[in-house]
Amino acid sequence: PPDGDDDEQQRREDEENDGGGSGSGGDGEQQQQGGGNAKAAVPFSAMCVRISRDSYPNLRALRNASHASLTDAAYVKISEGDFGYVLDDVPHLADYIPDVPTYPNPLQDHPAYSTVKQYFVDEDDTVPQKVVVQKNSRRGVHFRRAGPRQRVNFESDEVKACIVSCGGLCPGLNTVIRELVCGLAHMYNVNNIFGIQNGYKGFYSSNYVAITPKTVNDIHKRGGTVLGTSRGGHDTKKIVDNIQDRGINQVYIIGGDGTQKGAYEIYKEIRKRGLKVAVAGVPKTIDNDIAIIDKSFGFDSAVEEAQRAINSAHVEACSAENGIGLVKLMGRYSGFIAMYATLASRDVDCCLIPESPFYMDGEGGLLQYVERRLKENKHMVIVVAEGAGQDIIAKSIPASDQLDASGNKLLLDIGLWLTHKIKDHFKSKKMEMTIKYIDPTYMIRAIPSNAADNVYCTLLAHSAIHGAMAGYSFTVGMVNGRHAYIPFYRVTSTRNKVKITDRMWARLLSSTNQPSFLRQKDIDEAREADRLTNKPPLPPVANQNVAKAFDQSASASSNGEI
Repeated sequence: PPDGDDDEQQRREDEENDGGGSGSGGDGEQQQQGGGNAKAAVPFSAMCVRISRDSYPNLRALRNASHASLTDAAYVKISEGDFGYVLDDVPHLADYIPDVPTYPNPLQDHPAYSTVKQYFVDEDDTVPQKVVVQKNSRRGVHFRRAGPRQRVNFESDEVKACIVSCGGLCPGLNTVIRELVCGLAHMYNVNNIFGIQNGYKGFYSSNYVAITPKTVNDIHKRGGTVLGTSRGGHDTKKIVDNIQDRGINQVYIIGGDGTQKGAYEIYKEIRKRGLKVAVAGVPKTIDNDIAIIDKSFGFDSAVEEAQRAINSAHVEACSAENGIGLVKLMGRYSGFIAMYATLASRDVDCCLIPESPFYMDGEGGLLQYVERRLKENKHMVIVVAEGAGQDIIAKSIPASDQLDASGNKLLLDIGLWLTHKIKDHFKSKKMEMTIKYIDPTYMIRAIPSNAADNVYCTLLAHSAIHGAMAGYSFTVGMVNGRHAYIPFYRVTSTRNKVKITDRMWARLLSSTNQPSFLRQKDIDEAREADRLTNKPPLPPVANQNVAKAFDQSASASSNGEI
C-alpha cells in the first residue's frame, strides 16, 4: 500500500506549486495580501506551473515526464489509484476536441455479437504490466484494456479509413491487412477503406487504392504485403496534409519501432491541427524486439521456419566428416528468434546472439569449443543472430557507419565471417572439416503466417479497430495475455532484448552445453544494461508513488521468461 506520508508530502508540494493551495483562487485571479487589492507577486517558476496546468490537465504527468520535451508531455496521461495503482493511459479525441460527439456502438445490434454476454469492455478495465507480484507489492503500472466500447466517436457512414505497412517483411502482414478491412466492413459497416502503397511515402507519392473485403479475401494465404512496403519516406507534414485533404479520419499503421515513432509524430501533428483523426499502430517486427508487448505477430511463424533451416544444417553436418552446419538467423539487436529456434530444435550445439558477447581465440573461446565439440560428436550445429559479434568483426574488417533508409546501421555478415575464421583455424591445425553456411533470412520473412499467428493477427486487427472507433490513438499489443492500448512513447522509448542473466538464457545454455563466454564483468554490464533498458521513461521527479510503480514495472520479466 502507498505510504500516507508520501501522499501528504505530494499534496503539500502541489499546493505550493499552485501558489498557495485551494485558497489562492483560479489561475489568472488576483490574489490579495492582508485584505489589500494589490496583486501578489507570482514567482516565474509558479507562473510556468500555472501555464502548464492550463495546457495539460494532468500536472503530475508533466512533472514526471522529464525524458520528454514540454510539448511531448501534453500527450502523457498518467492517473493514480489506491494501493500504488498507476494507469499509463492513451490519448483520446476528447483531449483536444471539446464536446466530441458519441454514438451507440453498432455492434449492439449486430447478430453475431449482440448475444455475447458482457461483450463491451468496461471503461475502467485495465491490464497490468507486471502480473507476478508479492504480498506487499504495489499494484503497479496498467494499460487500458482493448476491446469494443458501448459508445464510439465515429458514425459508420463518416469513417474514411486508410491502412499502410512500413519497414521489412514479416509473416502475417497480409492477415492484419485483411482483418482490418473485414473488421471495419463487417463489424462497423464501414465502406470507405483505402490502402496506402509502398509505406509512408505512399501518402504523398501514390494514389490511394480502395480496398474491400472481396479484394482481400484470400491474401492471408500469401506472404509479404499486398500494399507494398518501404523504409524511410516519412515526412510528417506531407503525410498529414494528405490525410487532411482526403478527409481520412482513421489511420492504421503496421510497422516496427521506427514506424511507430512515425505514427506518434503523425498523431502529434494531427492533434496540433485539431483534426478528428484516430491513429492506431499495429506493431510489427520479426525480431520480437518491440517493448512492453508479449510478442509481435509473425514471430512464431519465423521460429517455425527457422527450425527447418536448422534441421537442414544438422543433416549436412551429420553427413560429413567433422561437419559443421552454420545457420544465420534474423536478430539485429535482439536474439529471440535464434534463442527460441535453438530451444525448439534441440539439435544446436552453440547459439550466438547480440546480447551475449563472445570471443574467438584462447582458453574458453569459440574456436576451442568448436574443436572440442567435433572431437566429441564428429559434427556440430551453430546458430548465430545477424547482430551478434559485430564488435569482433569490426576489429578485423574496416566497417563504414552506413545506414539504411530506416536509420539502421548496415551490419557486416557475421555468418560468412565466422565460416572463414573456422576454416582458417582448422587449416592451421591440419584437421579435416566441412562447413555449410545457410542464410534463410529472406525465405523466413516471405512465408505466410501459421495458424497461431493468423489468430493473433486477427485479434490485433480487431482490437485496433475497436480502439480507433472509440476515439483513442495508440499502439495495440498483448500484455500478459490480454490485449491492451499502449501509449506510443512506451513502445518506442526502449527495445526488448534477451536477458542473458535470466532463466530462459540459462535454459538454452543447459540445452546446448555451450560455454557462456561471459566473465563477471560481462555479467555486471549485462545487469546494468537490463536495468537501464527496462527503466520506464517516466523517472521519479516529484511524485514518489508513480515513480515506485514504474520502478516495479521495470523489474517485470522479459518476453518469454517463464
